[in-house]
Amino acid sequence: MIPVQSRATSHEPVLCLVAPAYNESQNITQFIEEWYPVVEKHKGEGLSRLVVIDDGSKDNTCAILQELSDTHPLLLPITKPNGGHGSAILSGYRYALEHKADYIFQTDTDGQTLPAEFEAFWALRNDYDAVLGKRPDRQDGIMRKFVERVLCLMLRIIFGVNVPDANAPFRLMRASLLQKYITKLPRDFNLANVMLTTYFAYFHENIAFRDITFRPRQGGKNSIHLKRITAIGLKAIKDFLRLRKEIGND
Repeated sequence: MIPVQSRATSHEPVLCLVAPAYNESQNITQFIEEWYPVVEKHKGEGLSRLVVIDDGSKDNTCAILQELSDTHPLLLPITKPNGGHGSAILSGYRYALEHKADYIFQTDTDGQTLPAEFEAFWALRNDYDAVLGKRPDRQDGIMRKFVERVLCLMLRIIFGVNVPDANAPFRLMRASLLQKYITKLPRDFNLANVMLTTYFAYFHENIAFRDITFRPRQGGKNSIHLKRITAIGLKAIKDFLRLRKEIGND
């Protein structure tokens, strides 16, 4: 693991870009080449990191990341047992908070988002505590669009929040805001970004939604299929009801 230096004399904001990866050998090199310059530009006097969480990949994603880290000093690959998307990003979020990042940005490694759109979010960092992506034109299939609409409807019914996109993997968050809510989530909660968005909206935090481009997956196979979506959805309802009850008990 890359040692973290003292921040006593650091004035430049430290950015931690968190990206989960599962069997992304076809995409991971391009992802690093595209997103690494973002972290390099906002390197926080050498403390910023591109943290890629290898979620127990069965292909050679881990080996590729290790090789790339030899020539990309701000790249930090972390490997963990497979636990799903939520588990992976929560691991990355905890790393960022433990290592005193000022801002955490999350995206995915499948090539669906564009690094060119990062700067518009970064420019709003002093105006909002979180800037969250919304996908007006999802190019990843009708089923995914339908699932997102149902998800947002569930959040409106259960939590009373109205958000345009609950789960977009393109979000810039102030560390203090993330720290405030991450402890409310189970350690390996699968829909982590969904519940963070919900908490931000429910407690009227200073957040904004901005349009992003969302392309089809650029390579590899999507691990989410209809049967799994159904199982995730049924579990999500139970989890949402339990978490809504916990909010009421706070």
